[in-house]
Amino acid sequence: MESMKLGYVIHYVPDVVKAVSFYEQAFGLTRMFVHESGQFAQMDTGTTGLCFCAEELAGDAVSFDPVRPERTPPGTEIGFVTNDVAAAFERAVAAGATVVLKPIEKPWGQTVSYVRDLNGFLVEICSPMSG
Repeated sequence: MESMKLGYVIHYVPDVVKAVSFYEQAFGLTRMFVHESGQFAQMDTGTTGLCFCAEELAGDAVSFDPVRPERTPPGTEIGFVTNDVAAAFERAVAAGATVVLKPIEKPWGQTVSYVRDLNGFLVEICSPMSG
């Protein structure tokens, strides 16, 4: 059997265009595609895409609890890797991300931090793993 590869992650959000703008400002990402309807977009994130889809497009096909800033985030995260975690963390917070954990160094040498985006999704900003 052929091995599968992770192609993309989709976040269902109330406002796709707002999410795209936030990720451009907070994390320096570039929009790859935004549908003219404003209901679907993909960011340029390398091999694996980060997409945003309007919650109402899920319709009856997919049932989920909408993610909101005032609620506990789901047990999943998006991880962005950078050599300058402190600067990336400050940029995200300046753009409106909510602080969850300021940058700290882990015993294995990796620096990690956490924020929540404008919709309440958990985002890790971390240094590359060494070794």
